[in-house]
Amino acid sequence: MTLRTQKIELNPNNKEATLLSQHAGYARVAFNFALSSLKVGLDTDEWRSHVDIKREFNAVKYDKFHWCKALSQNASKNAIHNLGDAVTRWKKGQNKFPVYKHRSGKCSYQADNGEGTVEVCKKRINLPKIGWIRMREALRYTGEITKVVVSKHNDKWYASITVRRLDSNNYKHQPSLFDLQEKQPIGIDVGINTLATCSNGDTYDNPRPLKRYQRKLARANRRLSRRQKGSQNWYKAKRMLTGVHARIANLREDAHHQSTLRIVRKARAIGIETLKVTNMLKNRKLAKALSDSALGGFLSKLKYKAEKRGIPITEAPQFFASSKICSHCGHKKTDVALSERTYHCTECGFECDRDLNAAINLCPA
Repeated sequence: MTLRTQKIELNPNNKEATLLSQHAGYARVAFNFALSSLKVGLDTDEWRSHVDIKREFNAVKYDKFHWCKALSQNASKNAIHNLGDAVTRWKKGQNKFPVYKHRSGKCSYQADNGEGTVEVCKKRINLPKIGWIRMREALRYTGEITKVVVSKHNDKWYASITVRRLDSNNYKHQPSLFDLQEKQPIGIDVGINTLATCSNGDTYDNPRPLKRYQRKLARANRRLSRRQKGSQNWYKAKRMLTGVHARIANLREDAHHQSTLRIVRKARAIGIETLKVTNMLKNRKLAKALSDSALGGFLSKLKYKAEKRGIPITEAPQFFASSKICSHCGHKKTDVALSERTYHCTECGFECDRDLNAAINLCPA
């Protein structure tokens, strides 16, 4: 079963935005109620499944939370189901024990009640108990809508719509004529100064948005620290700070999507290096620049876009010395300083840009 998810910005009016906030708050209350019930059961050596907790919540919700009668009950039901999934992953050792949700934390809720409960028509979406809300763009995929998660980031509402694909050629937003007919295998070397260097000579610049907005980010942090927590000016400063962070993230995401899309449109096969980002971040001199580049996110986007087009990806071994091997004769140097930006082979005299030489070595045959 193939699923596709698209995150679309919503354009609600004041009344609709208020209802969205109320549903997100209802989901938070239900999640916290379920977590408290689970903890009480654990203290008394009683295991309570999410089905038992949901039955308990339904019995008291109209008495304890009388305001929830006007809201969609999908928000509370899905929140308790999400707690059950989190506990299941905790039992398997995949994540830590779930914690309570706070008002100042993530603002989201799952609006659907299975297939067919949420409608999308062009640039509008019909959410239960709220009605039709305008969207900034139309849904790209056609098929059965299986899941809709509404979330709020930086005072903007988004809907993540998951669709079960019904046909394999559902790419109206990416016509095949955009892809080059004559494709070639491409090796890709990622870095800090240059985001990606391809074996065909193409390079994609790294915008380094964190470095670019560093002074503005520091100013926004100072502004927030000087406000009394909980005051109106504190909330204004907080929104300003989150706006700077959102701008940084958007610039980084846009650079990644633009470059990966251009690469997969030209590639028949792709060769990349295996990066252990967590190990690389232990170098305190490069940690900030590596985090700003987000190389792991770049490679993950490249992988899923290549997978959708059926392009095979070859990952080099973790300790493959692509920067030390001559792409012309195959001679391997013992050591190459990071400051050496031009590769010079001592055996055959071949000279090449360091990143381009590594990309050629990573290119699949």
